[in-house]
Amino acid sequence: MNINGAAIIGCGAIAPLHARAIASIENVRLVAVVDSDPVQAAQSAQDYECEGLTDYRELLERADIGIVHLCTPHHLHAGMAVELLKAGKHVLTEKPMALDVPSARLMQEAAEQAPGQLGVVFQNRYNEPSVRIREVIDSGSLGNLLCMKGLVTWTRTEEYYTNSPWRGHWATEGGGVLINQAIHTLDLLQWFGGDIASVKGSVSTDVLNNVIEVEDSAHACIDFKNKARGLFYGTNAYQANSPVELELVFEQGTLQQRRDSLYLWKDGQETLLCEPQSISSGGKSYWGTGHSRLIHDFYAHIREGRRFWIDGAEGIKALTLIAEIYKSSGSRNLVPQV
Repeated sequence: MNINGAAIIGCGAIAPLHARAIASIENVRLVAVVDSDPVQAAQSAQDYECEGLTDYRELLERADIGIVHLCTPHHLHAGMAVELLKAGKHVLTEKPMALDVPSARLMQEAAEQAPGQLGVVFQNRYNEPSVRIREVIDSGSLGNLLCMKGLVTWTRTEEYYTNSPWRGHWATEGGGVLINQAIHTLDLLQWFGGDIASVKGSVSTDVLNNVIEVEDSAHACIDFKNKARGLFYGTNAYQANSPVELELVFEQGTLQQRRDSLYLWKDGQETLLCEPQSISSGGKSYWGTGHSRLIHDFYAHIREGRRFWIDGAEGIKALTLIAEIYKSSGSRNLVPQV
């Protein structure tokens, strides 16, 4: 398999971040881009000086393409990934890895039986505040984690949905703010907190009810098996895209992420631990800066014959948490994790 040749399926808003990252990796070339819209495929092929295709199945027999990036709408991830993995390709998929947990498990099973690897893009784990928070948790330097909260207050207009008709529908997006915008923050909460004991939450459509059939707002209470508690709130009904806020309270201090800077509050004093890094990938400021680092790391793992750590099993965790919030919102009952 030629791991120096790459392809991108889906030429929408997130694809340029993947293309720029691929271009910055030594001895790797973007061979082809694929989009069902021939105009979009042709334009992207011109932009990146590569082939433009309209049928992803043309990639299956291509010996010159070993790594495929999935930047398609949510409902297309699972089917494409399974086919590509069976064809021997490595697959890096944007979040969510699938429309629902059963589809994600099919991807995971295909990856376990294939020579290629499956990676899931949860780039916020690579942001400097996230790395530092995880180091504190693993070292135990502030004692046990007691509780944490995550806040996502963004805005999405009617045009955001009408310009991309797959969005805003259960059958194609799989949900609203939870599965699209806030999934990264939920992934961080479960990554920091560990195994989940129970979830209780609710979803609502506060301002976009005449536009979408999914939720634009959600909240949840997440109890972890280590006795820590996480609170979450996310919405697309704000009128600005504010930086994600995180707070983790430990026995001996508190970590707060504000405007992408991380602060430690301990013994009555606040200390700045790290500041945001510059955006060099062309992404929106509130996306974070981890995309390029994750993609570079995925390629490094493949080249070195190591298993990429954000694989199918990891990707399913956030998707499962989201499914439990939806389920809890419908039943209004506490939902134990299996």
